[in-house]
Amino acid sequence: MDATTLSNLTYSLLLHLGCVALATLAALHLLLSWRLRRPRIYLLDSACYKPDSRLRVPFALFEEHARAFNCYHPSNIDFQMKILRKSGLSEETCFPPPILRIPPDPTLASSREEAESVVFAPVASLFARARIDPSEIDVVVANCSVFCPTPSLADMIVRRFGMRDDVRCYNLSGMGCSAGVISVGLARDHLRVHADQRALVVSTEILGESMYMGNQPSMLVSNCLFRMGGSAVILSNRASDRSGAKYELLHLVRTHDGARDKSFRCVCVEEDEEGILGINLSKDLLSAAPSALRANIVGIAPLILPLSEKLRFLWNRLLARRLKSYSSYVPDFTRAADHFCIHTGGRAVIEELQKKLGLSEEHVEASKMTLHRFGNTSSSSVWYVLGYVEAKGRVKRGDKVWQIGLGSGFKCNSAVWRCVRDVEAAEDGAWSECIHRYPVCLPLYKEQSN
Repeated sequence: MDATTLSNLTYSLLLHLGCVALATLAALHLLLSWRLRRPRIYLLDSACYKPDSRLRVPFALFEEHARAFNCYHPSNIDFQMKILRKSGLSEETCFPPPILRIPPDPTLASSREEAESVVFAPVASLFARARIDPSEIDVVVANCSVFCPTPSLADMIVRRFGMRDDVRCYNLSGMGCSAGVISVGLARDHLRVHADQRALVVSTEILGESMYMGNQPSMLVSNCLFRMGGSAVILSNRASDRSGAKYELLHLVRTHDGARDKSFRCVCVEEDEEGILGINLSKDLLSAAPSALRANIVGIAPLILPLSEKLRFLWNRLLARRLKSYSSYVPDFTRAADHFCIHTGGRAVIEELQKKLGLSEEHVEASKMTLHRFGNTSSSSVWYVLGYVEAKGRVKRGDKVWQIGLGSGFKCNSAVWRCVRDVEAAEDGAWSECIHRYPVCLPLYKEQSN
């Protein structure tokens, strides 16, 4: 190859590299401009359903009804009572009226009545607290995993509160207990492309048709954990709403571990061998939850960990590759968030995530106390947990809140919020009448010898 050809080739390569560099810089400029123009998402307020004390389920009442239903084998009644005592639930958690009736009334009509109670009450409270008229809502996102009526829950909300005829509605079903964060993500995506709008996000689970009346142990566990509840939050991308907002959404990361058979099957609505419908919670749940959490951490850790923790982790990984005896370093996630709102899937699930994240008892106090007072309220649980922290007066301006939702599929979803002002406890909140009694010590359950 002669000198002229080499010169031309060099020039061509330099020109090509220059074009690539310019294109890369232009792309980075456009990306940065887009990120800077992207509207900020604010959480104006939230509200949770507070069940009537007449609906509470003391352990003695649970056992009495289980025997009166005349469908459970005596050994399975004892099994449910054992699970209940170990669960971390108190005797103040509540069932909907259809389950408290003898015999139970698992009809579509009764489930609609339950939905109207757990959905309409927090939405009405939220509108009053935020001083927002229903006509100011531009999009409604509702989620309920098992109960999926037609018209949908979102439609019921629009009708009940007389919203505008151009309101956008989305109704999610079958998404499990992590759907609360998923719904926030859907509302966020809508608000990113539609300027000056507000979104109402409603999360609940309807239990009336979910009570399992069979004798398969893995399907009886849900009877002991799930309790009635619902939440409503208002999101906004209006700059004028910032002064009255509580939080700004910083990050939302969703991960799905459904490609693994055990993860996919660990939470399922299915029929048992006798054709009785129920929610099957398998033993694989306790391994699926940490697995999904690890995948979620991979996505969200780079976004929330401070630089010092990132560098320490990378340095540790380099040393671990060279020195096999070198212990691996787990990042200090308490430096990434001030408050942790872990889904109240069960005492064992909370403690397993506490272990994986390296959290103290103080960090999981809100989740454990929410499980104790309200039980597993499914997708709305992360808002009850946040309500606990707010009722304690612990959320201050600049604090970061990390919500972790876990649910069937198996999914782990995270939302990280930054508090934009000191948050005061709501006078009419779900915790207002009982927060002074918390925290409490959860009793240790020792199996009695025969």
